[in-house]
Amino acid sequence: MKKLASELNVSVSTVSKSLRDSHEISADTKKKVLEKAAEIGYKPNPYARYMRHQKSKTIAIVIPEIKNSFFLQVINGAESIASENDYHLLVYITHEDAKKEISIINHLQNGRVDGIIMSLSSTTNDYSHLAECINNNIPIIFFDRICHEIETIKITTDDFASGFNATEHLIQNGCRNIAYLSISKNLSIDNKRMQGYLEALSKHNIKFDKTKIIKCNNDEKTNYQKIKKLLSSSNKTDGVFASIEKLGLITYSVCKDLHLKIPGQLKVICFSNLGTADFLNPPLTTITQPANEMGVAAASQLFKYLDKKGNQISNENIIIKSMLTVRGSTVN
Repeated sequence: MKKLASELNVSVSTVSKSLRDSHEISADTKKKVLEKAAEIGYKPNPYARYMRHQKSKTIAIVIPEIKNSFFLQVINGAESIASENDYHLLVYITHEDAKKEISIINHLQNGRVDGIIMSLSSTTNDYSHLAECINNNIPIIFFDRICHEIETIKITTDDFASGFNATEHLIQNGCRNIAYLSISKNLSIDNKRMQGYLEALSKHNIKFDKTKIIKCNNDEKTNYQKIKKLLSSSNKTDGVFASIEKLGLITYSVCKDLHLKIPGQLKVICFSNLGTADFLNPPLTTITQPANEMGVAAASQLFKYLDKKGNQISNENIIIKSMLTVRGSTVN
């Protein structure tokens, strides 16, 4: 900035205010400063600015995976709010690894961001790193995969009701031997969806068979083998409720390899925001989460807190309803 000021014969303060688009500086002067800055390749350092003003003008979103279309839509919603507030959004992926999640959260406590939006890794079972982050005055807003032990704002969908509706939909379309594909006992969303599944079975007087709950993980090959074993068993399964998108897609692959017809021999439903669900063969029946809306809500709540810095963040659960979208995988 000193070099810019010298070459333009103005004060360093004028250069600084011009780069920040201050109303105190004329449009003509701002234009000259910006043109000269571009000419010499000057870029403002956000971290130096943070040290002076205690604001990084950056927030982070921490997600467990990038392949799932749900998280991409959440990112899109959160980014739109960040942009409106003249903030940058950094995206971090834990790859469902609790150790990587801890490393990311510790990294973000160095002044890099003003706040965090996040969804837990499926392997996270200790939350001390999150509590430490909040104690260091970096707020965290959870969405989807939340942590009940941490007092903050949590944005979720109606997982229990959606799990119930998904299972009842299969029952109403003739299924009596329904499997539930679980992703992790650590995740509240998985537990609530499973509770909805069990409640629907009970309502329709269908005896619960514990062999129909398949505990999957983050390894696609292992999940494929588990689902293949389920669908190859003499204890026939006529319906599959997958807790997340990738397990529903693996079920399609298994059915193709086993020559099982969907929906004739097996009906499939899953939580998914897959844009191409209509183009699968057959089109996939889904519980569609309001992903973009959840991203907007999470970011909006974070900025409400950032605007009132110093106030303790509230402990609040915000629920946005999902929608059952019926397609060819569950109806003949």
